Amino acid sequence: MGQVEMVGPLDEAVGYALKRAASALRAAMDAALRPLDLTVPQYSCLEVLSQQPGLSNAELARAVFVTRQSMNLVLRGLQVRGLIARPTTAPHGRALPSQLTPAGRKQLRAASAAVRAVEQRMLTSFSAAQQDRLLRDLVACADALTPLDSDHKFGS
Repeated sequence: MGQVEMVGPLDEAVGYALKRAASALRAAMDAALRPLDLTVPQYSCLEVLSQQPGLSNAELARAVFVTRQSMNLVLRGLQVRGLIARPTTAPHGRALPSQLTPAGRKQLRAASAAVRAVEQRMLTSFSAAQQDRLLRDLVACADALTPLDSDHKFGS
C-alpha cells in the first residue's frame, strides 16, 4: 500500500481556511440580515430574482445552493410577506416563475446594502487588484471541482 498524504496542520490547509472564511461570512451576513427579518437564503433568492426574474423553483434552488424543498419554503415565506409574486397556476408545465414585488425590491435594496457592508469589511485589507485576484482564484477553485455536465454557475 502506498503512503496516504495527510492534510497537515489545519492552519495551513486551504480547504479549512476556505471553510472558515465561508462560515465567518455566513455568520456576519446572518447578523446583518436579522434586523431586516431575512435569512441568507431569502436574501440570496431576492438577489437572484432581481437579476433573473421568472426563474422556477428548481432554477432558484441551484442558484442559491439549497434543495428544491428548501427553496419551496423560502419562496412561500417571501410570498406570504409580499416580497415576491408567483402565479397560482403554471403558465407552462409545472414551474411557477417568481418575480419581486415593489416591496421585495425595497427590501432587497436594504439587504444588499447590509450584505455589501459585510463584504467590504471582509475585504478591507485587500487592494482592488487583490480583490479581483481573489475572485478569479475562488471561481477557478469552484470550477475545478464542478462536474462538467452540471449547471452550477449563476446565469448559465
